[in-house]
Amino acid sequence: MSGWQTIESDAGVFTHLIEELGVPDIQFEEIHTLDADALKALPQVYGVVFLFHYNQSATSNTENSSTPKDGDWDYQAAEDIFFANQTIQNACGTQAILSILLNQDINIGPTLAAFKEFTTGFPSELKGESLSNSEQIREVHNTFAKSSPFVDESTRPATSDDDAFHFVAYTVVNNKLYELDGLQRAPISHGACTKDEFPEKIISVLQKRIARYPDGEIRFNLLAVTQDKRIRARELGDEETLEAENKKREEWKFENELRKHNFVGFTIELLRGVVKDKIKTGEYDAWVKDATDKAQARIAEQQQKRRE
Repeated sequence: MSGWQTIESDAGVFTHLIEELGVPDIQFEEIHTLDADALKALPQVYGVVFLFHYNQSATSNTENSSTPKDGDWDYQAAEDIFFANQTIQNACGTQAILSILLNQDINIGPTLAAFKEFTTGFPSELKGESLSNSEQIREVHNTFAKSSPFVDESTRPATSDDDAFHFVAYTVVNNKLYELDGLQRAPISHGACTKDEFPEKIISVLQKRIARYPDGEIRFNLLAVTQDKRIRARELGDEETLEAENKKREEWKFENELRKHNFVGFTIELLRGVVKDKIKTGEYDAWVKDATDKAQARIAEQQQKRRE
């Protein structure tokens, strides 16, 4: 693969991605409700990654605005913490992840530690260019892209008809709640915040952001970056949780392997076998007629619903 490929907003994808980058003892957990208790129930939370439909009128700011719609620009923080401008398509998921990990006092492994050291002191634009040009990080990122025999979306320009989605990171650094979005000019501060206060304050920030979208918009996804839940389970001797988490890891591993494979050829061969068997047994014509009748019935039902 060349360039940066699109990856899914998925806890299993992100967890195994950072493991491949050498980050230990961290996992991602999908949050299904905007409820602070959902975050409080997790072991130590380092931040959240928020995926949303990119609606210019609902984003934190426009290119020419003097202030964000929520919070305040913190230009000094752009120099003091890891903040990178996004300089390439499809990298925003991994960039949001790094915006959290590289701003926490945790073991991020040798690959990311070397990258952080290399970019320390760089302006945000150059940090973004350094990330875009990191072959090691890009190669790991791309191993989690879905295999497809069709159009490579990264090779064509975006159009106004495309549904654009974007990832941003929220995390606490130096007792402030920051929104770290590579498309913005600087980190956005949402005020003083301790790590203990983070669950309550981040939910409030996200609720305000989502409220700017039209009614019925549901294309959001929230992932918490948290300590590996198996660590606390081992400390507490909670065998049930440990078993459940190990099983979840196995499921994630299986799903990630499936993402890497192209099943179109297999499906075509399977269909050929079915057709050949139907012809051999004399059931082909009846099989096709039955399928056609069912398709027409579904179309008629849909048309009726539209009229109603």
